[in-house]
Amino acid sequence: MLSTADSSQQPTEDQSFTILLAHGSSNQDWCTTFEKMTAPACTSHRDVSVAYMELSTPSMEEIIRKAVVTGFKNITIVPLFLAAGKHLKLDIPQKLDKLKDELNFNYKLLPAIGEHPMMSFAIKEIVSEIITET
Repeated sequence: MLSTADSSQQPTEDQSFTILLAHGSSNQDWCTTFEKMTAPACTSHRDVSVAYMELSTPSMEEIIRKAVVTGFKNITIVPLFLAAGKHLKLDIPQKLDKLKDELNFNYKLLPAIGEHPMMSFAIKEIVSEIITET
């Protein structure tokens, strides 16, 4: 969702649009899981949207194009990947560089969300809850 696109307010020069980037799947149930998981972040923060690398819509490219047309010059990508593999090390940076050359924006590609210290805490809490319930 591009909330700024729906209003007359233009982003400031240093304001960034944030993309929560998931891999994507042809299985709609998989996509629904990510949409539910990211809904609190997308509704709590302006200028945040989920996008998919491949196989699903909206694509990363679509969301970047909309954000740039809306006036954003800075895009932050939060990869919803547990670890950095080929996609995060090669495929995504190549796609971003190509789009950057075409659309003239800056981007910041963050590490895989699985590398964030809070992820191990969340896993611990989920496992503790499962153990307690069984």
